[in-house]
Amino acid sequence: MAQRLALRRLLSLTPRTLPLQGQRMLPGPLAPCGPPVPRGRAFGTSAGCRSTFNVQDGSDFQDRVVNNPKPVVVDFHAQWCGPCKILGPRLEKMVAKQEGKVLMAKVDIDDHTDLAIEYEVSAVPTVLAMKNGDVVDKFVGIKDEDQLEAFLKKLIGA
Repeated sequence: MAQRLALRRLLSLTPRTLPLQGQRMLPGPLAPCGPPVPRGRAFGTSAGCRSTFNVQDGSDFQDRVVNNPKPVVVDFHAQWCGPCKILGPRLEKMVAKQEGKVLMAKVDIDDHTDLAIEYEVSAVPTVLAMKNGDVVDKFVGIKDEDQLEAFLKKLIGA
């Protein structure tokens, strides 16, 4: 209980950040993964964008993570977190290599404090492995690519 109160206090003190100018937050698995691309011909979308999405709210989390038949890696992060900025792209790359066998949900703890408290996130980055709505594995902090690959293979059962 004391940890939850401390987390609530900490999260209430952190500045909230908005998307960079020109970026839009789109729901769905095809939400942009990087800066906006100039309009014109498009030859394809990277696998990372198809398998990674930003959680918009609690019901979006319920629909796209908890009720998803595929395994989902949930990255709890914050814009102000240095280690999150290192782990996030590394994890996205590793999820993209799995070719759709696993999805990745990104949850900003400043925007979704309720989810962070519900899943007992006490530090960022925290990564949960979810299967059929249940948390089956978890780690906190940065991992190298070999450790991430082992984490993902354990999740998808490869």
